[in-house]
Amino acid sequence: MFLGDIMKKITHIGAYGVLINADKILLINKVGGPYNGKLDLPGGTIEFNETPEKAMIREFKEEVGVDVLDYKLLDGNSVNVEWVHKGELEQIHHIGFFYTINKYTGNIKRNIKITEVNDDSKGAAWYNINKLSRENISQLVILVLNKLGYLL
Repeated sequence: MFLGDIMKKITHIGAYGVLINADKILLINKVGGPYNGKLDLPGGTIEFNETPEKAMIREFKEEVGVDVLDYKLLDGNSVNVEWVHKGELEQIHHIGFFYTINKYTGNIKRNIKITEVNDDSKGAAWYNINKLSRENISQLVILVLNKLGYLL
């Protein structure tokens, strides 16, 4: 028997916003989950009876504090992530819908309290894409930046 045969396998489907301006990308400081302590794209789980677009808009408001006014579908893709959750090794098949954000209103919140509504973002900030390290960002960020032609 192989470890992969006994490892818990989970599929997660989410929607994420990609906001880039002058070679800087807006990322959140992730708390919890397989990307704990890393920089990640704002976004998250698509709730029951919610479209990917509505999920991205809702999550962007919760995690960044701004209202998305204009966006466009960039890609749909997935990554596999292994992590230890409650003492068990899990493999996550993380499927995402990724949207470029063209226009938003409001101020980006650098510090956000963890609440029942916002349970995984400590706030957002701009990061120079060319100075990001693969070790400090989620696999979703790597996936999207590669799609956009950035080499990490």
